[in-house]
Amino acid sequence: MRQIRLASGIMTVGLWTMLSRILGFLRDIAIAALLGAGPVAEAFLIAFSLPNMFRRFFAEGAFNMAFVPMFSKKLEGEEQPEKFAQDAFSGLATVLIIFTAIAMLAMPWLVLAMASGFIDDNRFDLAVFFGRIAFPYIILISLAALLSGVLNATGRFVAAAAAPVVLNFCFLAAMALAHRFGWPIGDTLAWTVPIAGIGQLWIVWASAARAGFRLRITRPRLTPDLRRLAIIAAPAALAGGVVQVNLLIGRQVASFFDGAIAWLSYADRLYQLPLGVVGIAIGVVLLPDLSRRLRAEDTRGGQNAFNRATEMSLALTVPAAVALVVMPAPLVSVLFQRGAFSAEDASATALAVAVYGLGLPAFVLQKVLQPLYFAREDTKTPFYFALVALLVNAVIAIGLAPVIGYIAAAIGTSVAGWAMAGLLWRSTRPMGQAAVLDARLKRRVWRILVASSVMGLVIWIAADILAPWLSGGSVRYAALASLVLLGMATYALAGRLIGAFTLGELRAAVRR
Repeated sequence: MRQIRLASGIMTVGLWTMLSRILGFLRDIAIAALLGAGPVAEAFLIAFSLPNMFRRFFAEGAFNMAFVPMFSKKLEGEEQPEKFAQDAFSGLATVLIIFTAIAMLAMPWLVLAMASGFIDDNRFDLAVFFGRIAFPYIILISLAALLSGVLNATGRFVAAAAAPVVLNFCFLAAMALAHRFGWPIGDTLAWTVPIAGIGQLWIVWASAARAGFRLRITRPRLTPDLRRLAIIAAPAALAGGVVQVNLLIGRQVASFFDGAIAWLSYADRLYQLPLGVVGIAIGVVLLPDLSRRLRAEDTRGGQNAFNRATEMSLALTVPAAVALVVMPAPLVSVLFQRGAFSAEDASATALAVAVYGLGLPAFVLQKVLQPLYFAREDTKTPFYFALVALLVNAVIAIGLAPVIGYIAAAIGTSVAGWAMAGLLWRSTRPMGQAAVLDARLKRRVWRILVASSVMGLVIWIAADILAPWLSGGSVRYAALASLVLLGMATYALAGRLIGAFTLGELRAAVRR
């Protein structure tokens, strides 16, 4: 039953994340068509990345990685989980309100830290202006992330997974209105960010209230549980800070090359689709599940959950990575090349897509491996590994940028991703049986690799044959869809024939 619930949760989160990513594609397609890779686009992308960067630091990162295991264990042991959640909600809100006020005053320095290449042109002033409008989003989305952690720990995944859909829907609606009434696109996008955040917070708050967790902002109290939460969260916060420094390195390198921030952002959208649908979905569901099993001393159940999550992530991610490496040009040209987004922009973005594709399996494996540490309230070890990954990224991105240009940022990101995944895996050995690969996973890993390779060869040949239809006109959409469907069918058939998975498992996963 637990295995079914795990798979069901992963599918629920994955499907809603898929919808959000599809709307995100449409959002970025619209931004690319309206703004291209010009100064307004780059200024907005930097401004929007600021609250999102700190959101990963405060919410999905440090805070939630410490909060979810503690809350799950209190829920399992019936140790006043409502009181703990309320104290955490009020404490986080207080910290965020103070932090946001400081950030609004320090916005020029934050933009400088993100993109010092902007300092000599009008992108800097635009990014500061957009940043001050968008930054309060961090309060809304961080509180929404805490509420999502409460819902996920109680086995309620729909509202938390559906909330990101609101953001992208609001962006699309806002751009349609701006185009209709002649509003400045950049200003419209900036004001949409906090408005969408209100919608996201309301959805998860209402769902948590129905589940019995009606949380409100009250006077914060430093209880023993919150002190322990802070102690556990501190190393995770440092690790989150290191991850964000990694992102800063990439953006700083890109800011010195005109258009590069936009190219990397659009490429990021493509590889984030499988990463979000698979990696994030598995991480969201696996962490509370492992935390409950550890409390119940269910070692065998924990091992099975970890192995099935790893198996599912590889079966869905490896073929996606191969596709990004084999056919980045058709993907980017069909999805983004129109309006202000030129063929040169498409070519530069496609190169970044291929490089990110090489790192995609590592990014997903991190999402599977990290819960093994966080469920044990071990946030120090991932922090040390994040420092190593930071050093790897900095050496590659900064060292190679003068030689190979903006693509050094993408190479550094992917290589650092593999370094982090390798270190996380190597250090699972002392965890005992729960982190041991079972016979089924070992048997299927190489079959997944073979099936993905066969798929890659087929779509590479097919892309060459379909090149005239992929290069222009409305027929290119049908040509790309045909190429994607051919890849999916080839992978499913090859995987079935060599035993990478069974059709029964695929049908069961879809039903769940």
